[in-house]
Amino acid sequence: MSHPWTRVSGVTTATTPDKAALRSWLPGFIALAAIWGSSFLFIKVGIRELHPVHVTLGRVGTGAITLLVVLAVLRDRLPRDPVLWLHTAVLAAVGVALPFTLFGYGEQRVSSMLAGIWNATTPLLVLPLAVLVFRTERMTARRGIGLGLGFAGVLVVLGVWQGLGGAEFTGQLMCLGAAACYGVSIPYQKRFVAGRAESGLAISAAQLVMATAQLGIAAPLIAGAPPVPTRLSVDVIASVLALGALGTGLAFVINMRNIRLAGASTASMVTYVIPVFAVLIGVLALGEHLAWYQPVGAAIVLAGVAVSQGLFGRRRRPAVPAGMPPELAGSARV
Repeated sequence: MSHPWTRVSGVTTATTPDKAALRSWLPGFIALAAIWGSSFLFIKVGIRELHPVHVTLGRVGTGAITLLVVLAVLRDRLPRDPVLWLHTAVLAAVGVALPFTLFGYGEQRVSSMLAGIWNATTPLLVLPLAVLVFRTERMTARRGIGLGLGFAGVLVVLGVWQGLGGAEFTGQLMCLGAAACYGVSIPYQKRFVAGRAESGLAISAAQLVMATAQLGIAAPLIAGAPPVPTRLSVDVIASVLALGALGTGLAFVINMRNIRLAGASTASMVTYVIPVFAVLIGVLALGEHLAWYQPVGAAIVLAGVAVSQGLFGRRRRPAVPAGMPPELAGSARV
């Protein structure tokens, strides 16, 4: 998918309209939130019979094939610059393979709904790294307030007053670690990859190809040989294929369409809807339950994200780099 701050088929954040007829982009916007929100359900089903690393390998492999097919249809091609491929290797490891796998490990211990909530902390983790390490953003009082509010929400989600420890706490840390990986990969991508002539589709496809190669080497060492597909249930196979083809492939195309029709700022608002779908799907499909403080903490986190992006101010600015989920930043993730 396109990075909102890079060129994709001639569309940039400067030239893409921020206003369009609601009926032109809203269906795609809702579909995208539903696809990404359901990814946590598919992970939960996949890890019933597969090691988290094998789930990730199947997912990125399917996603890579999907985007390569789209590249072929559009007569686009993979990047040829060796330096770009080196950056792609970093992004594939930190922005794709590692966070996808951490979410799988995390969901062995926590509900899919809670994993979806932790995914919403990504913008808060992007901001300090973008400011302090990669220097692609500037810290302001508003952003500082939003950051503090967001991390207060993180403490509420954790339920710190109850004491910390146990398998669920470990699972939550793994999901937070996955979001932290996105916090590194997004500003890294903006710093070293943004503005290149290659399309966002080509760069994203390259990331998935590289991640597939990396996992192809690491998975047997970590988890052994994957089980024969005939020994897996239909639900597990379908979930892994859905994660790749839908959540990592088709979602890219839908997201690009949303950015083209509604603008990057409006398209980035899907950040706020993904946790809602994750919770609804977890309740309806898996019968999961949340403690009262977890959705309350999620609301505080999202409020912090909104404040840091200036959504409550009179002068709104595009909230792309610091506030977008990694999919919108170019990584085809959950």
